[in-house]
Amino acid sequence: MLELVQAGGWLMLPILLCSAIAMAIIGERLWTLQTRKVIPEKLMTGIWKLLQNDQLTDKHIVEIENGSPLGKILAAGLINRHLSRDLVRESIEETGRFVAHELERFMNTLGTISTITPLLGLLGTVIGMIKVFTVITAVGVGDPATLAGGISEALITTAAGLTVAIPSVIFHRYLKRKIDELVVGMEQEAMKLVEVLHGERDLADQK
Repeated sequence: MLELVQAGGWLMLPILLCSAIAMAIIGERLWTLQTRKVIPEKLMTGIWKLLQNDQLTDKHIVEIENGSPLGKILAAGLINRHLSRDLVRESIEETGRFVAHELERFMNTLGTISTITPLLGLLGTVIGMIKVFTVITAVGVGDPATLAGGISEALITTAAGLTVAIPSVIFHRYLKRKIDELVVGMEQEAMKLVEVLHGERDLADQK
């Protein structure tokens, strides 16, 4: 491995750095964006029971807010539950935009890595080929070993850049799709809460 890095030249360093950052982001986002963490299955049921029994307190709201991304959105509606439907919905939407932004944390960085690593590999290819032609200009083609150094540098950096870029693109698209699905799910749950708070949905029907 060390030999490959050395053979690939100095451009292997930013490619390896991009690789480490991409793996860290992918691991962190896969852990954070689990559906059970973002949209707890029994959260709405618990809130419905508290509302139905008139037991909802400020302490409950704080616990709901700190429990999950969906909890932050629902807590915004619960805090303003005595206001008009439009104001409750507005507070939920405002908090929802913030939560959606938080879910997309590091995604721009991952997208940037998936874009620049092939370019870094291409740059390494160009530098390697320049070295090859420089050697040819200086000593001709009579020294295969010298020519092989530049060619190997060109190929190694290209391969390294693509090796980082391909999984980065795959996971970037997967995570973006996952975030979109989670946002839609949270919107549905939030609208249910608005309907419950204003008597448009029967609590007894929600289990």
